[in-house]
Amino acid sequence: MNKVRLAEIVKLQDLVSYQEGAIVSREIINKESGSVTVFAFDRGQGLKEHNAPCDALVYVLDGEAEIVISGSSYRLQTSDFIIMPFISHTPSKPWKSLKCC
Repeated sequence: MNKVRLAEIVKLQDLVSYQEGAIVSREIINKESGSVTVFAFDRGQGLKEHNAPCDALVYVLDGEAEIVISGSSYRLQTSDFIIMPFISHTPSKPWKSLKCC
């Protein structure tokens, strides 16, 4: 898929679709200073705990998820966002299908 063009109006939730048993991602910005990726997680799918080189913002477009940051759990729902510091974090454990960026 192509990157989103500059000065183009888009709906983030339309950039990825749910797929059964899968995590779908679409990178929309990738620069030396950082990147923006939109994800669609099927229920029960998630990323492993990891350390990131910088802070990360997660904005929930649709669904619900648990975010774990240094052992503390946070429950996010549609329209919520959280900034995950570069320390150890687990980006998501969806309770139902989840789209986020």
